[in-house]
Amino acid sequence: MKAAYRRITGAAIVALFGITGAPARADQQLLCVLVPHFKDEYWLSVAHGLEQRSAEQGLSVRFFEAGGYDALANQIEQIGACTDLEPGAILIGAVSSDAPGLLAAVQEAAETQPVIGLVNELHSDALAARVGVDWFDMGLVLGRHLAARFPAGGKVHEAVLLSGPPASGWVAPLEQGLHRGIEGSSVAIVATYGADTGTSQQLRLVEMAWAAHPGIELVIGSAPAIEAAMGLFAGRPDRPELAATYVSHSVARGLVGRQILAAPFDNPIQQGRAAVDAAVATMEGNPPPGRVGTQIVIYATGISPDRIELSPADYFPSLD
Repeated sequence: MKAAYRRITGAAIVALFGITGAPARADQQLLCVLVPHFKDEYWLSVAHGLEQRSAEQGLSVRFFEAGGYDALANQIEQIGACTDLEPGAILIGAVSSDAPGLLAAVQEAAETQPVIGLVNELHSDALAARVGVDWFDMGLVLGRHLAARFPAGGKVHEAVLLSGPPASGWVAPLEQGLHRGIEGSSVAIVATYGADTGTSQQLRLVEMAWAAHPGIELVIGSAPAIEAAMGLFAGRPDRPELAATYVSHSVARGLVGRQILAAPFDNPIQQGRAAVDAAVATMEGNPPPGRVGTQIVIYATGISPDRIELSPADYFPSLD
């Protein structure tokens, strides 16, 4: 495959520059994928989709896990390790949207192979393509569902929002979309907390929020936060209502079991598959003209498990 590719701007995703030639790579059949971590089950489904589609395309995949959203130095080092493999393309789920060191590493890597943004926002003009939904829309879809569930005119339903670290590219747009979606409803977000999206870190957020706001009526949170909340409040008469900001295996079980009100679903498996297609097109000199995403739908409590497409329960990718 040819290594020519185009770059798109971070500010206006649809604006294309001219094709940039890159030196011939040693292994055009290899994709190198960097993710924040697999502590959040969401990324397992992304990885499963990547492996599925890569196998269909005759490509191999190498995965690097940074270790968390606080592992910026690790991810920067892993970009260099990916480049040393001389892959056809690098796909990066960034731990930060705008850390200078990360942006510099992406810029340098893009000089020798296309670099594609995966799921998380990354404010780099060096990206050849971007795959993932707009997390503003994820928040908006959930917010509108909650607004319909708790319309204006009734008692105020106080809520807390438990999310990821502010530096990550998805947190701010998600929060903005959520606030937009609940406008005019009886839902009032009284506090917002953020941390790495491992279950233990998110459990601490749940405990902090409950200590500061005992008896809060609604907890809106990341998949690991809601997983932790289901366990913490199980069987308690003062259990708050729960809503997740995206779907993981644990959230899916909570939706099916009617423990969770709702969650927006962006089909992470299909995003992984789309990322491979975007990489192949980019390596062939035909990068997708703009953000490649999936349709966002809302999954409400009591949904049939047959409707939720996630990676197999025993799936875990091999890591470098």
